[in-house]
Amino acid sequence: MREEEKIQAGILFCPSDPELKKIKLKTHNLNTAYNATYEDETEKREQIIHEIVGEIGEGGFFQGPIYFHYGKHTKIGKRLFANFNFTVQDDASVTIGDDCNFGPNVTIVTPIHPMVASERNRMLTASGEIKRLCYAKPVSIGNSCWFGANVTVCPGVTIGDNCVIGAGSVVTRDIPANSFAAGVPCRVIRTITEADSMKYQPDILADNRIIEE
Repeated sequence: MREEEKIQAGILFCPSDPELKKIKLKTHNLNTAYNATYEDETEKREQIIHEIVGEIGEGGFFQGPIYFHYGKHTKIGKRLFANFNFTVQDDASVTIGDDCNFGPNVTIVTPIHPMVASERNRMLTASGEIKRLCYAKPVSIGNSCWFGANVTVCPGVTIGDNCVIGAGSVVTRDIPANSFAAGVPCRVIRTITEADSMKYQPDILADNRIIEE
């Protein structure tokens, strides 16, 4: 079994495998190329993003800088907005739905290292080689989610549609749809309801209007 197949199977793999290092080097160089562009170089930026990620819908915007690890393991829906320092360590798959918004310094991680120090430093492979090994769990984010600044999404987490994750949260467990969740570790504060509509805050709504669906 190839090391990339081991990642998808959720078993221990060697991150220093030459094939994996080749993928990561290409993506890291593309990150650097994107981060060297100006914000109004839209065509150039779009071309680079399509080279980095496995799949992306229309209308996405990455403020930059961006940091993808593999890139090809990430699938992104339509109309994504990512503010400064968007980081995706996508050893395992990362799936992001449509209309998601990410504040500055949001990080999504999938790899997990052994807890026992000696195992983290070295283990024996099936062929008897001594190597550093880790494993990874996928992350799934639904549609129309908003992440405040400095949120970290940990391996294996699923976040449902229409969620708001408060600034500075560390998401270690699944968050159900339509939830406002925050904290370290992140927990559901309450369900988002119609009572949260801006129409109930006329002083902020000012002369704008809600689009009734």
